[in-house]
Amino acid sequence: MNEQKIDRSGAVLEAVRAVLVGVAQALVDHENCVQVEVLVEEDLVIFILEVDSRDVGKVIGKQGRTARSLRTILNGMSMKTKYRFQLDIRE
Repeated sequence: MNEQKIDRSGAVLEAVRAVLVGVAQALVDHENCVQVEVLVEEDLVIFILEVDSRDVGKVIGKQGRTARSLRTILNGMSMKTKYRFQLDIRE
C-alpha cells in the first residue's frame, strides 16, 4: 500500500513540475533555458525554477507579482497532497 502512495505522489509532483515548466516557458524569451528541480523533504517539496539571467525579471514580475502568483498556484495545488510546496527562483 505504501508503494502506491509513493508512485502516486511521484506522479503528482511530476505533474506540478510540468505545470511550472509550462508557465515559465510561456513567460520567458529563452524557453530552452527553463529548468525545474524538485527537492523532497519530509512534508515539504521545494521546486527550484532556473531561467536565463535575462529572463529572471519576467518570472519575478513587477514588485514580485508574477512570482507571488506562481506561489499561489502552487499553494492551491498543494491542497490535494500531503506536501507543502515552496518555489525558489534562480538564474
